[in-house]
Parts: sequence; C-alpha cells; structure tokens
Amino acid sequence: MRGPVNRRQLLKRLARGAVQNVAFADMVRLVEGLGFRQERVSGSHHIFVHPEVPDRQLLRLVERYNLDIGD
Repeated sequence: MRGPVNRRQLLKRLARGAVQNVAFADMVRLVEGLGFRQERVSGSHHIFVHPEVPDRQLLRLVERYNLDIGD
C-alpha cells in the first residue's frame, strides 16, 4: 500500500491534463489543502465549498483564484 501523494505534485499533474488514475483520497487531500471543506454528500457526489469562491469547477478555480497548498 502506498502513502498519500504530494499535493503540489498532484496539482501540477492535474493542471497538465493527466487526470487518469487519481485516487479519491488524494483528490480530497488536495481539495482540502486548497481551503475547501466538504459540505455534504449526495449519493456518490461529494460537495465541497470554499469560503471565498462561489464557482464550482476545481481546476478553473485553482487557476482563476491562484489558490495554493497551505503547507
């Protein structure tokens, strides 16, 4: 079993378009590292919100708002 993926590296990988084979747990760590919190789960949909961001699409949000991993 492998350990968690580095969030910065995962973000760079996703920004390049390499979106295949991303573990859900790694994506959750990335999203939470960017300041989002899980608001609710609706079926298989996990809804995350950010206190300063009204939009919804993650990669566009990261680029538009220049979000950074807060290590």
